[in-house]
Amino acid sequence: MRELYQLWNTTTTEPERLRILAEHFVHATPADACDVFLASEGGSLILAASTTDASLVERIRLAKGVGLVGTAYHNSRNIIIESNLPSHPESRPVEGFDHPQYLAARIYPFQFSSGFKGCIFLRRKQNWKLQAREETAFAQVRETALVAYTAFRAGYDAGSNANRLDALSEVARSLTESPYLEEVLQLLVNLTAKRFNYRVVTVRLLDEERQELILRATQATNKAYQRKRAIKLGESIAGKAIESRSPVFTNDVQTDADYIGHDLAEEQGLHSMICIPLIVQNRPVGVMSCYTGEIRQFTDDEIAVLETLAKQAAVSIEHARLQVRNTLMQEMHHRVKNNLQQIASLLRLQIRQSHYKSLEDALGDSLSRIQAIASVHDLLSRDDLDHVSIKHIAETLGNHQQQSFIMPGKSIRFTVRGDEVHLNTNQATQVALVLNEMIQNAVEHGFEHASNGEIHITVEEKNDEIGIWVSNDGDPLPDDFDPIKGGQLGLQIIRSLSGALGGTFKIENRLGWTVCEVKFTRQLSE
Repeated sequence: MRELYQLWNTTTTEPERLRILAEHFVHATPADACDVFLASEGGSLILAASTTDASLVERIRLAKGVGLVGTAYHNSRNIIIESNLPSHPESRPVEGFDHPQYLAARIYPFQFSSGFKGCIFLRRKQNWKLQAREETAFAQVRETALVAYTAFRAGYDAGSNANRLDALSEVARSLTESPYLEEVLQLLVNLTAKRFNYRVVTVRLLDEERQELILRATQATNKAYQRKRAIKLGESIAGKAIESRSPVFTNDVQTDADYIGHDLAEEQGLHSMICIPLIVQNRPVGVMSCYTGEIRQFTDDEIAVLETLAKQAAVSIEHARLQVRNTLMQEMHHRVKNNLQQIASLLRLQIRQSHYKSLEDALGDSLSRIQAIASVHDLLSRDDLDHVSIKHIAETLGNHQQQSFIMPGKSIRFTVRGDEVHLNTNQATQVALVLNEMIQNAVEHGFEHASNGEIHITVEEKNDEIGIWVSNDGDPLPDDFDPIKGGQLGLQIIRSLSGALGGTFKIENRLGWTVCEVKFTRQLSE
C-alpha cells in the first residue's frame, strides 16, 4: 500500500487517482484490464478510469440494472464469469468498449460510508478460475485497495479543506495588489483554478445597459472557449446565478439542458460547475464560474470559501474600475486634443472639396463626423471603461443617421449583427469615423433614388482579424464606378483611416447589394 499512497501523492486530480487505482488492480491480480465505474445521482454508472482506452473515460454511461456491470451494482452482488464472457446472457455489449478477446470477468460493486460507490470491472483474456485460497487472497487485495483509496481520499479532502483558507488568503492578497481591471480578472481566474484545482474558471462582467454577461477572463487556452458569446440575464446557469444573487451549481454541464455550449464542454472535458455572483453593495457586477473535470458535489465549506472570494473579487473589480476612470480623466484632455486635431484635419479635407451644393450640406457632414467621435466617448462612460464595443458604435451611429440625416419620404431599416468585438479607445475612435462614413455613404448614395430598403452592418472577428461590412439594397454602384479615382470625401476618409488601421478597404456590388468592406487587425495594447 505504501507504493500506492506514494503514487496518489503525486497527483491532485480525482481522475488520475482513479487511473492509478485501476492500474494497481491489473498489477496485483491476474486481470488483463480494469475499469472503474462510479455511480451518479441518477443511479447510472459512469466510466471513471480504464486501463484499456483512456479516451472512453467519462463518455461511457451504463443504465441502472442493465448489462453485467449495471446488474452487479443494482443487485449489490459480485458477478464472476470464468469463461465464454462474450456470449453471457446478461451481457449488453457497448460499442468500442467490449472486446471479444476477453474471455473471463469479475465484477465487484462497492459502497462505503463516505458515499464512495461504484463497480470494479476486471477482465482477462484467458479463462479465470480461482481456488478457495486464491479467492480469499484476491478479496483481500480488492478490499485493502478500496479501503485505502477511500481513506486517502478522506484525508486528502480534509487537507484540502484546511488549505482553503491559505488559498483564499493568497488569491485575495493578489487581487488587492493590482490596480488594473484586466489584470485583476486574469489573476482571479488563474489563481482560483490553480489553488482550488478547477479545470476551468471564467469571469463574466455585467453589461447593465444590454443586460448581458460578457466573458472577460478565463485561464482556458482553447480559442473557441475564449470567444464564447454573451449571455442574457436569466439565460443559462450563470444568468440564473445573477438573478438569484446566490450560487447555482450543476452536476454535469454536458447534459444540463440550461447550459449553453454542450459541445465545447465535452471537448474541454468539463462536468460539474458552480456559478458564484460577484456583488458589491447589493449590486451584481458579474459572475465567476468554476468547472471541474469530474462529476462531483461542491461541499458547503468549498461554497462558503468561494463566496468569500467572490465578495473580495467584486470589491477589487470596482476598485480597478474607479482607478481606470481616474486615469482616463487625467488623460482625457490629451485624447480630446488629439480628436480635435483629427476633426481639424477632416475640415481641411472638406474645404478642398467643391461638390457641396450648400453650406448646410457641408455643416451636416462635419456634424456627422464630430458625432461619430462623440459616440465613442459616450460609450466609454457606459461600456467597459477602456474598451468599446464596435456593435454599440454601429447601433449608435445607425440611430443617429435615422434621426438626423434620412430625408423625408425615405424608409431605411438598419440591422446590426455579428460578433461582440471590443476595441481600445484609440482604434475605436478610428473605427467610429470609418463606420460613420460607410453608413453615411450607404444612406446618401445607396438611396439617392430608391425610397426604401435596408442597411445591414456586420461585424466579425477571426484570429484577431476584424471585418466590418455595411451593405445596402438600394441603388447599385454604376458599372464604371472606380473607388480609387472616386472623388467623394467619404471614400477618401475610409481609405485613409483603413490604411491608418493597417487594414484594407473595398466597395462593390454583390448579389444585388452594394457592399462596403473594411478589414484590419486588432491592436493588442494601446
